[in-house]
Amino acid sequence: MANIKIERINHMIMEEVSKILMLEIKDEDIKFVTVTDCDTAADLSVAKIYVTILDKDNKDEILASLNKASSFIRGELAKRIEIRHTPELKFLYDNSIAYGEHIDEVIERINEEK
Repeated sequence: MANIKIERINHMIMEEVSKILMLEIKDEDIKFVTVTDCDTAADLSVAKIYVTILDKDNKDEILASLNKASSFIRGELAKRIEIRHTPELKFLYDNSIAYGEHIDEVIERINEEK
């Protein structure tokens, strides 16, 4: 039953953080960030938010800006989601899309060799 609660919280956090990034953040670089996943600890102490970034060249700077703005985003999140303790937010780059593209390239090369 606790897993269902955490999954519901993860989904709410993903939705609201996406809205906050799109509408509330003034930094133009951060507006081109897509939230792909959220992993909240069972005790709601930390939420890891996985993002993809359109501009791959500035990935490190954008992640640093996101983590710097995490206290503001957490405050906005606390206003929008009714949970007892709003978790600390940590933004991480989601490598799964790049990894999927790499796997597709490998499969294509294998098929071409046949």
